[in-house]
Amino acid sequence: MPDQKAVLVIGAGEATGGAIARRFAREGYTACVTRRNAEQLKPLVARIAAEGGRARAFGSDARKEGEVMELVQTIEREVGPIEVCVFNVGGNVRFPIREMTARVYTKVWEMAALAGFLAGREAAKVMVPRGRGTILFTGATASLRGGKGFAAFAGAKHALRALAQSMARELGPEGIHVAHVVIDGAIDTPFIRDTFPERYALKEKAGILDPEAIAENYWQLYRQPRSAWTHELDLRPWMEPF
Repeated sequence: MPDQKAVLVIGAGEATGGAIARRFAREGYTACVTRRNAEQLKPLVARIAAEGGRARAFGSDARKEGEVMELVQTIEREVGPIEVCVFNVGGNVRFPIREMTARVYTKVWEMAALAGFLAGREAAKVMVPRGRGTILFTGATASLRGGKGFAAFAGAKHALRALAQSMARELGPEGIHVAHVVIDGAIDTPFIRDTFPERYALKEKAGILDPEAIAENYWQLYRQPRSAWTHELDLRPWMEPF
């Protein structure tokens, strides 16, 4: 088996997931990045390579058990041991409860909860025999409280948080660090820039989350000694009301 250490980032988008992959790649880890459409990952892979790192893109649907199982086994077989698994799939949609369909609710749950379970389970399978590894789940404000129009998203994110808590208690004694990161606030993304220009203007005052700063916190979580592990970390701009 190849001896390259791998970080698996499931949901490696243009902002947080991509920044996390780049941060670990700078430390010599091979960034295994996934989205349903691998073609969308070409710019990220090219950027990591330009920065002197290694990356490999995978097209994989995180909601499908067989694809997640194959993804993990392929990385273990062709790249190296997965030292870190980051589950960064979103699913943030807003629907009034009377207009929400069962299909929408189910899809959001599959994206943000079921997929997190599949990723965490498969990562645990390969990490526990080695007695080491880190599994990081990206949460949101909706992980802690519901909001108007966010019944589906909050329900799924609450489930993901409960999964992370349960896994931490089960896997901590096995040497596996499981952590849940609450991202509370707008993130510097093209979506925020184009959809909420007034909010995006706060970037000049460090009023929205910088993906690079988020990624640094994920790296520091991974680097924590076993005697002082953080399970839940909340990140927000200094001006964010909470």
